[in-house]
Amino acid sequence: MNFEEHAAKPLLAAAGIDVPRGRCAATADEAAEAARDLGPVIIKAQVPAGRRGKAGGIRPADGADEARTAAAAILGMDIGGHRVERVLVEERAAVAREYYAAVLNDPPSKGPLVLFSTLGGMDIEDAARTDPARVRRATVDIRAGFDRAAAQSMLEGLDLGDEAAAVADVLVRLYAAYRGNDAELIEINPLAVTEAGGLVALDCKFTLDDSAVKRQPGIAPRGTPERLTGLEARGQELGLRYIELDGDVGVLANGAGLTMTTMDVVRHLGGRPANFLEIGGAAYTQARPALELVLSNPGVKSIVINFCGAFARTDVMVEGVIDALDELEPTVGTFFCVHGTGEKEAVAMLKVRLGVEPFDTMDQAIQAAVEAAR
Repeated sequence: MNFEEHAAKPLLAAAGIDVPRGRCAATADEAAEAARDLGPVIIKAQVPAGRRGKAGGIRPADGADEARTAAAAILGMDIGGHRVERVLVEERAAVAREYYAAVLNDPPSKGPLVLFSTLGGMDIEDAARTDPARVRRATVDIRAGFDRAAAQSMLEGLDLGDEAAAVADVLVRLYAAYRGNDAELIEINPLAVTEAGGLVALDCKFTLDDSAVKRQPGIAPRGTPERLTGLEARGQELGLRYIELDGDVGVLANGAGLTMTTMDVVRHLGGRPANFLEIGGAAYTQARPALELVLSNPGVKSIVINFCGAFARTDVMVEGVIDALDELEPTVGTFFCVHGTGEKEAVAMLKVRLGVEPFDTMDQAIQAAVEAAR
């Protein structure tokens, strides 16, 4: 779950990291009123997307009239597929230097990764390519945590001057905010050194781990709801986790891991998956709505059904799918791979009722589906 800037910055403030004063405004007049109270400001589009500045969604204003004009221009814009419905009116800081700081989930190390760069204000990918020596990384063992000594160690050799101790303190606090709020990502870009000598977070990106929403009832309501396609919304109503993609090979499998593996193999073999849809043992009762979702995507030209019986029997799952296929009568090719508990019964059922032979391996079934989609 992504958070807009105005909802993310209070998490930094709660961790003891300075943020500018600011107020949200839904109209140009509200933005003008906020500017009257705050003085010179920055007007920022509030959407859960990056590159707002490049899209014209961040503008300075010296007073109320300029704030009204800037907000009127920004409100209603489309940025990254999101309509701007409110702006953050934030006091302008006198910036002397800009840094980058973040903590994120790091799949290669299977733990948190702390990032810091003296190239603030840039995308971190661009910063790493431009001057990799100025981008520091520290992988974290969650059992040991991330303390001031670890922060100071990763900052060694950087030209931070008098700010070194304060930057280390911010990184420790940022890590605490990451852990305490079940973040997938928490990022400050830029972390500014003001002309007065303080450090202030001028922007914040925060992504909450979806699986931790129930653990964070205090902050989850501030997040931006995920935008769903029509089919995804229908899947949600049915209690099915369906994610629509832009491919042409429909995917139906049991277990999230097997489903994702199936999608990966589709891509590896030159195809494009049309969806994620994990159905599990519910296939017996939910096969029809699940298949209807897959087939409702007009781009689908073939379907691969991949079942591996462990906790759920494959013959029970296959029977539900066969009943659904009998009712729906799809015109696209359907290719099966079935292994595990109940496999013999499932294979016999497919032969008798559908007249099809499941493939021996997942790769074979997926290759056939990819070729049929072409």
